[in-house]
Amino acid sequence: MTRVVEDAGFRPPAWLRNRHLQTILPSLPPLRSFAIARARALSERAEEWLLDCGEGTRLQGWYTAPPARAAAVEPPRVVGRLALLLHGWEGSAASAYVLSLAAELLGRGFHIVRLNLRDHGDTHHLNPGLFHSCRLPEVIGAVRAIAARAQPRRLYGAGFSLGGNFLLRVAASGEAPASLAGVAAVSPVLEPARTLDAMESGIPFYERYFVRKWLKSLQHKERHWPDRYDIDATLRERTLRGMTAALVDRHTDYPTLEHYLSGYAITGTRLATLTVPARLLTSADDPIIPAGDLARLADSPLLSVVRTRYGGHCGFIDRPGRASYADRFVVAALESFG
Repeated sequence: MTRVVEDAGFRPPAWLRNRHLQTILPSLPPLRSFAIARARALSERAEEWLLDCGEGTRLQGWYTAPPARAAAVEPPRVVGRLALLLHGWEGSAASAYVLSLAAELLGRGFHIVRLNLRDHGDTHHLNPGLFHSCRLPEVIGAVRAIAARAQPRRLYGAGFSLGGNFLLRVAASGEAPASLAGVAAVSPVLEPARTLDAMESGIPFYERYFVRKWLKSLQHKERHWPDRYDIDATLRERTLRGMTAALVDRHTDYPTLEHYLSGYAITGTRLATLTVPARLLTSADDPIIPAGDLARLADSPLLSVVRTRYGGHCGFIDRPGRASYADRFVVAALESFG
């Protein structure tokens, strides 16, 4: 079992210690507005990259180079550092938490690519097949395509929730590009089956939120591919379990829902094959990712895990309007990779 370090350094003010508040606050005004404002220069100078991920799949990334004054802070003899940032499920490259971290890294001289997973952001038109969480080969393809375009820069990965899960799987796949220096993951999905259980047994808000966003995404997909999809049956499902089971049955090769969920779990031996350093941040009070699942991570000398008492899911807000503890954790992790 990988050793988990309990970090008492993150101590938000008393009014910010509620796990649900920590989880939802970053996506609400005014904090979302603060993140957008901090990242305005990054967004305005972003260049679209359409990435060939193999087998006809294309994913979209948004690349931003650092300003000259920020690039000057790079260590001597380093040609450049590129951070690949990956959002969570039903988020996007424009999610507030992605923009906040991107702004922080850009100011430290990193080149930035914010990647959109299939059918996230405004990318439903790019590929005929539906997104699902076991589409690891195309994310590996995207990482390799970004590394090729970024040469000779070193590549650093950082992901949130499902994005963190994807990048940890990339790092353990044996197919990561040689230029990948390491990955950092904030509140990554550990055991999807247990996450589904947590959302069903917790407060109804989370399940309703994701059901609503997923249905909207499926409707976008059908509008772009009307001859391929008829989502009426899926629309009749109003639970995440029912919708996921329908997805697995109609649009994947997995025989059961359980096989599909285990297909993107990172517990067990999954991370024993890490080839680059990985830093993982989670909180004991995460309402979506049960902290007890950390005990089922493989023991690896390349994996380090930090657990805080507070933070919720991808929250870690202690100074509203400024960089979060998660931002600071990721910056420190990427810079520690050299």
